[in-house]
Amino acid sequence: MAILSDKWIRDAARTQQMIEPFVEAQRRDGCISYGLSSYGYDARVADEFKIFTNVDSAVVDPKDFASNSFVDRKTDVCIIPPNSFALARTVEYFRIPRDVLVICLGKSTYARCGIIVNVTPLEPGWEGHVTLEFSNTTPLPAKIYANEGACQFLFLQGNEPCETSYADRAGKYMGQKGVTLPKL
Repeated sequence: MAILSDKWIRDAARTQQMIEPFVEAQRRDGCISYGLSSYGYDARVADEFKIFTNVDSAVVDPKDFASNSFVDRKTDVCIIPPNSFALARTVEYFRIPRDVLVICLGKSTYARCGIIVNVTPLEPGWEGHVTLEFSNTTPLPAKIYANEGACQFLFLQGNEPCETSYADRAGKYMGQKGVTLPKL
């Protein structure tokens, strides 16, 4: 499995609409960087956030997640409470080719502040806005900046297209738009 270069990512973005909107080069003019890098793509976080709150003393249950455990905010700066988390989504919409697996890593700017970005792999054939989870591991409130870099996606090409893609098995998160809560 080979990691794919900026040249390959640019070509797939242009010919297969793999990333929309696509930013040709790293942008960092006074913001957390985003756009095409040497061997990846730094995606931006949109201005839609679901901030975790436990005012109802709910139990976090991945099989029955209570949507009232979140407060919705549309904002340029999201404040995550201490030792809490927020869900968001990428600005970019992704369409993953059948022979590619995408892995996401958090940006070092956030990691160095105790803010962890988590995303599961983007499987071959999957498409949608990526739901991002920001964990504030600190005892202080933490800021997330909308429309700036949030994480880096690395594209790995398999030795051949997979037999059954995410689209083939009608995955539950296929074509998601907006911030998507857990589904069973």
